[in-house]
Amino acid sequence: MALEITDANFEELVLRSNKPVLLDFWAEWCPPCRMIAPSVEEIANEYSGKAIVGKVNVDYNPGVATKYGIRNIPVLLYFNKGEVVDKQVGAAPKSILAGKLAKQLS
Repeated sequence: MALEITDANFEELVLRSNKPVLLDFWAEWCPPCRMIAPSVEEIANEYSGKAIVGKVNVDYNPGVATKYGIRNIPVLLYFNKGEVVDKQVGAAPKSILAGKLAKQLS
């Protein structure tokens, strides 16, 4: 299951993580966000123990969204050692989302 990432726990769970992180910026009112949500959850389950998969609701956590210039959603950011190393703007197939995370593990 994807973790709920908030303005309060972002630094601890994302920036200080010793594992790669996939972060999904989303909102309940966003149809493309709802469309990719099952894929994000599947990736969270498949990469459990190997990577962190989290979701940031931009309506409730504007700090993180503002920090990374999130203006449109969905946006998925890929972090490694606290740095953004890849990005996916807009909905994409699970294979693309998972492939970008897999690159961080190799």
